[in-house]
Amino acid sequence: MNNSTPGTVYLVGAGPGDPELLTLRAARLLAAASLVVHDGLVDPAILGMIRPDARRISVAKSRSRHSLPQEEINALLVREALSGKDVVRLKGGDPFIFGRGGEEVEACRAAGVRVEVVPGISAAIGCAAEAQLPLTHRDASSAVTFVAGQCKGLTDQDWSGLAGKGRTLVIYMGVATASDIADKLMADGVSPATPVAVLEKGTRGDSRAMRSLLADLGDMVVREGVKSPALIVVGEVVLRSNAKDKLAAIAAYAESLA
Repeated sequence: MNNSTPGTVYLVGAGPGDPELLTLRAARLLAAASLVVHDGLVDPAILGMIRPDARRISVAKSRSRHSLPQEEINALLVREALSGKDVVRLKGGDPFIFGRGGEEVEACRAAGVRVEVVPGISAAIGCAAEAQLPLTHRDASSAVTFVAGQCKGLTDQDWSGLAGKGRTLVIYMGVATASDIADKLMADGVSPATPVAVLEKGTRGDSRAMRSLLADLGDMVVREGVKSPALIVVGEVVLRSNAKDKLAAIAAYAESLA
């Protein structure tokens, strides 16, 4: 029988990539942790902040492969904490924005394990800031919506109202389905001439920010060889960014609004 006092699970947001964007709390926890369970997209520079003698467990996920199913990750966190260890669960971006942090918190609470969430700068906030793309703007957008581009039943969902005049739509994990996303938005009433931006590997050394029009989104992703991680932003605020134009028509569209 294990008589150890249970440890604490810390769900820590690693931010979008740049180590300088970590919170002080996150940096202190990484420096002190003896066990870190981390996602695959966490930047190596951030992993380098973990103390050298700490045990590391990668639970990397990709679109087609998970090193551990989510249920097993939950069980791992609970098992290690119940054995008396404090566990840092390091997640890209923010744990509660498409990070499955809610599931891990619920598993810990159900097992009687103390859990603490340390927020991180979300990919949307960090990548948009680097591209000088204001997600809201008094003259262009008063509402922002975050959606997952790899969600099940994409074609069955009603995306009408999520993008259009006065609104900004941010799509996570949408590179592989960019063409379908564009078709879906246009089918639900969004103008093909709506500006879009793709923010690839934001805040990292090899980041790119590019913009076009919704009708060109799928083609642009293919032409430019966009790879994950990348965000798609849909809305007029795109025109206020420093992203590079990838379609001549977008410059003409911007001039028509001036």
